[in-house]
Amino acid sequence: MSSATSDRPVPPYVDATKPSIANVYDAFLSGSDNYEVDRGVVRSVLKTAPEAADLAVENRRFLIRACRYLAEHAGVTQFLDCGSGLPTAENTHTVVQRINPDSRVVYVDNDPLVLAHSRALLEQAESAVIVSEDIFEPETLLRNEVVRSRLDWDAPIALLHMGTLHHYNGEHVRTRQDIMRSYIDALPSGSYVAISHFLDPEDEYSTTARKMEDVFLRSMMGSGTFSTTAELNDLFNGLELIAPGLVRCVDWRPEDPQLKPLSVAQRCIAGGVARKP
Repeated sequence: MSSATSDRPVPPYVDATKPSIANVYDAFLSGSDNYEVDRGVVRSVLKTAPEAADLAVENRRFLIRACRYLAEHAGVTQFLDCGSGLPTAENTHTVVQRINPDSRVVYVDNDPLVLAHSRALLEQAESAVIVSEDIFEPETLLRNEVVRSRLDWDAPIALLHMGTLHHYNGEHVRTRQDIMRSYIDALPSGSYVAISHFLDPEDEYSTTARKMEDVFLRSMMGSGTFSTTAELNDLFNGLELIAPGLVRCVDWRPEDPQLKPLSVAQRCIAGGVARKP
């Protein structure tokens, strides 16, 4: 059955015949803001790795813990959240403003559904806003009037690239490291960079990681690259990683003990937070 008849009415700004990264992620989290084409991608991935939904879950948990660390322990009050995706229960501004109500958040995305939902959510918010830009074109994004005016570029900023860079396929004829270098060069001293990314663990779980990658790349979504730890370290461009460094997301400052053996997917997504001197 097509999404046009099996789902709620499709907004005119949404193409429900093509999967959206944000919608697929929402479907992995059992959300309601997705269509049959997005769920088709999820089903194809789950056939190869039934625990793949943990990729989305661990990414979200890492985002929350990293934001808490940055707001509470690092004292950051400004956040630039690139590729923010569809709003959920614990958004960046919700997490950090609970710790410091004066925190400011600029979300960036160019998915029409994300923009519409986020603008509705943030309509009454004075310290959080979303702008439409391509997160893989940092020079243009960083010139955006709202990005420039809502953040103080003489004070530390936390740059978030959570679950975004593995969806970059070289469309702009530059490497992911080049993209991150442009962001990092623009950040004020004392700023932080937080990244999560699909991981090839280079062990007995590598085969499953590459199978998941193949399914993502062959799906209509067409993106989802798994990278080694060395490749992910390069994205931080030599910044000082905060302990415990670049590790599996589940191992980054966990709030509760891990009582069950890790799933394959939990072993295949990594994250880290680093500081710019």
